[in-house]
Amino acid sequence: MTPHQIQLVQQSYARVAPVADQTARLFYDRLFETAPRVRPLFKGDMAEQGRKLMSMIGVAVGGLGNMEELVPVVEMLGRRHATYGVTDDHYDVVAEALLWTLEKRFGDSFTADVRETWTSAYVLLADTMRRAARNAAAR
Repeated sequence: MTPHQIQLVQQSYARVAPVADQTARLFYDRLFETAPRVRPLFKGDMAEQGRKLMSMIGVAVGGLGNMEELVPVVEMLGRRHATYGVTDDHYDVVAEALLWTLEKRFGDSFTADVRETWTSAYVLLADTMRRAARNAAAR
């Protein structure tokens, strides 16, 4: 990602962070509506799950400028998600729910450029998670 793209993601995320709980709830509502098959993967308190989600997104967004430190964290997350039963196709439904959620939160300021940049960030992180999960399974 370019420095401009990183800045764009970080600046836009800063607008979501103050309403993180509501954003997480909106995300999970959309995820379960569009992909009810993933609902059984979530066994705990969804409010706590939402806090974890938004915290991890915050870590990832904050670390985009230092991929050397971020990649091991994201790889660990990918390996852990694999133990929960997350598969490659789940990343696609999560992407759709995340981008939909961001569009709802940002409204008109969710321009094509912002969408493309968030998509690039998500693909970068999701691909890192997928690769780590596959490598762990191959061992």
